[in-house]
Amino acid sequence: MATGKINVSVDNIFPLIKKFLYSDHEIFLRELISNATDATLKLKHLVSIGEAQVELGEPRIEVKVDTEGKKLHIVDQGIGMTEEEVRKYINEVAFSGAEEFLDKYKDAGKDAGIIGHFGLGFYSAFMVAHKVEIISKSYQDAPAVHWVCEGNPEFTTSEADKADRGTEIILHIAEDSEEFLEEGRIRELLMKYNKFMPVPIKFGTRTETLPKPEGAKEEDPAPTREVDDIINNPSPAWTRKPTDLEDEDYRTFYRELYPMQFEEPLFHIHLNVDYPFNLTGILYFPKLTGDLNLQKDRIQLYQNQVFVTDNVEGIVPEFLTMLRGVIDSPDIPLNVSRSYLQADGAVKKISSYITRKVADKLTSLFKEDREGFEQKWNDIKIVIEYGMLSEEKFFEKAETFALYPTVDGAYYTFEELQEKVKAQQTDKDDRLVLLYASDQEAQHSYIEAARAKGYEVLLLDSPIVSHLMQKLETSKEKIAFARVDADHLDKLIPKDEPQVSKLSESEQETLKTQMEQVLGDKSAYTVQLEAMDSEAAPFVITEPEFMRRMKEMQQTGGGMFGIGNMPEVYNLVVNTNHPLVSEILNTKTDKKRSRLINQSLDLARLSKGLLKGEDLTRFIRRSYEMVK
Repeated sequence: MATGKINVSVDNIFPLIKKFLYSDHEIFLRELISNATDATLKLKHLVSIGEAQVELGEPRIEVKVDTEGKKLHIVDQGIGMTEEEVRKYINEVAFSGAEEFLDKYKDAGKDAGIIGHFGLGFYSAFMVAHKVEIISKSYQDAPAVHWVCEGNPEFTTSEADKADRGTEIILHIAEDSEEFLEEGRIRELLMKYNKFMPVPIKFGTRTETLPKPEGAKEEDPAPTREVDDIINNPSPAWTRKPTDLEDEDYRTFYRELYPMQFEEPLFHIHLNVDYPFNLTGILYFPKLTGDLNLQKDRIQLYQNQVFVTDNVEGIVPEFLTMLRGVIDSPDIPLNVSRSYLQADGAVKKISSYITRKVADKLTSLFKEDREGFEQKWNDIKIVIEYGMLSEEKFFEKAETFALYPTVDGAYYTFEELQEKVKAQQTDKDDRLVLLYASDQEAQHSYIEAARAKGYEVLLLDSPIVSHLMQKLETSKEKIAFARVDADHLDKLIPKDEPQVSKLSESEQETLKTQMEQVLGDKSAYTVQLEAMDSEAAPFVITEPEFMRRMKEMQQTGGGMFGIGNMPEVYNLVVNTNHPLVSEILNTKTDKKRSRLINQSLDLARLSKGLLKGEDLTRFIRRSYEMVK
């Protein structure tokens, strides 16, 4: 037997590991299985190039829980280690001391991944174990070795009685970590971190039902047998070539990733690049719900098929974090702080590549099956609109596939839309005005008024569309968006020949005074007299485009400071050319005038969806009285 000291400059390395990584102590299993996987893959490589003359067989990793002995075993059939290799790889820890450890990671937080950074993967075992044993036999002709350490710099090595090639790690679980003696907890960790490891992982056995023998009666039970429970899929879809996969393979893999998600994805994007970085993966476009916050953190990040995190911020562009799927890259520097990661050049290239790949996929889907793309538009528009706002290169590419639907169910690209409406909706200043509605039911009367003039009305109802319109208006010349209820139509798209009012200036002043007296000082409406077509509505309630849009942008992040807290602003537009307005002006009694104004105002409020509660009750009662 040999004894010695692990080569570190301070004796308190083990308490340090436990203290600084306690919040992440479950990663010990990920690290130890990763080591076992590396040992197995290395042996496979040596056999394939003829450097290892051994019978490879079908190597696997086995995890065993010994509840009574309070031990956890991780066993592989990989390359193994000689005593000299144990001394080299286990006893010589890859950093100079705890001071460097503390200094480098004092601000890194628990997501820093410091274990892997210092080559301390094996030593993560001491976060949960008070004693660790290694029993290893190299594929070379050398005696097996037994290494024992009890959570301090002293260790012992001796020759072991092990005939089979490979390594067994035995963790003597500490009292404060006995959760890792529960089979359910270990299975949970294996499924979280190692579900797609490239080497089969056995964890216990399971009962398999066999076909009934020929001639068996219906009531006879089917025969069963106990088989090894392989808990992982060593060849997940993203590791295979797209040419080897069918659509059903992608759908099956989606169900494997999200077993509790019952809706099928809309489509997928297979990522596969090996220069100037290595990256594989599959991204899925899901059907999105209204609550975008619940959609995030569904993309899983792997490093060589080992799960790392589902927080891919900084690696995947922000607008794509609402997608689902897997990204796997050995080139992402996971063992550094998040701020460093976001500034890393390789990560930026990966993010740009993913953006380009998604844009290319959307372009091809649009070109190959426009009708199918239009049917999916409502489910994917949030992602596309968000991308157009946040990524300039995506904005440029989206010109070819971003759609603008109308209230009539037609879909146009921006170029098609311009061509469609420019003859009718270009104003006197040669500006193209794009009318839109955000709620087809609530704004129905305004939509119908626009249709009557031959105008096209878009249906733009996503929560971030105000931001997108602002961007389009600033990036394109002589383009303006206006919601159909932002003003009366003659003002939204002003032409060369303005309407002339039938009322004189003094009559208009009198009418405005009468209106304001009935409405009162605390009215939410600003009276605005306009000369319109006599067939147009006498009273119309509008919301000024600028203030309303700024308020919407403030509420979804952006816009002017403080506007989001302001009350709603409405204009009461009075059509001075309508016969009813002349009747109001010429009414002799205040009572009748008040009734006509209130009734007309309530009708306008009703068409705007603003008439509710007590006001609605009064309107109904007044209406019955007027039709008696």
